[in-house]
Amino acid sequence: MNARQTISILLVDDHAIVREGYRSLLGKQADLRVIAEAANGVDAYRLYKEHQPDVVVTDLTMPGSSGLELIARIKQRDSKARILVFSMHQNPSFAHQACRAGALGYVSKSSVPEMLLHAIREVYAGRHILSPDIAQALALEKLGSETLALDSLTTREFEILQLLVQANSPENIAKTLNISPKTVSNCHYLIKRKLGVNSDIELTRLAIKLNVLCLLDLADTASTLEPAEFDPVYYLKL
Repeated sequence: MNARQTISILLVDDHAIVREGYRSLLGKQADLRVIAEAANGVDAYRLYKEHQPDVVVTDLTMPGSSGLELIARIKQRDSKARILVFSMHQNPSFAHQACRAGALGYVSKSSVPEMLLHAIREVYAGRHILSPDIAQALALEKLGSETLALDSLTTREFEILQLLVQANSPENIAKTLNISPKTVSNCHYLIKRKLGVNSDIELTRLAIKLNVLCLLDLADTASTLEPAEFDPVYYLKL
């Protein structure tokens, strides 16, 4: 590619050290250029409007609104936006939801660096791409009733599920997603009905079983909440 064909990139990840590593990797490529970085969805959306990058490379788990919310907002504003998810989540349901929200590609952070570079170029060209581990998981997964139920959730319901099992209150979820508490409550009910559970403890157990919630998520939750807001006994009961 010549200078006029350089792919401009908006890099979105809440860990500064991780972004620095990505920036270093991408900076060594003659055809790739990071023009803006963000640590959360709100700043990322603002920077997208300001810089109009060729490709957005985003994580899914961030403070405040999630990567799924960011993808949906960007696609609502610009239907031609090219978005690649680069995430630690290897559960194929995350890839399913990201693509449903409008992402063209999904690469797990366990992939080799060359996979990320290849995926950015593929997404820039308008092509769909998954890292091999995610593609294999999707192809070989024996879909049970629980996984099918998880994939039946809408993108909004999936977002709310993630926030619910991280011990967020309905009020905090409503504020984060810019929706009403009533909408959160209605979705909470629908999520439990679709997943066939009767209580929040059952919901959290299922989220752990299906890798929607992991111990890293719990650690992040505990580190950001006030002691009165996070009850470790709740999780010990699981």
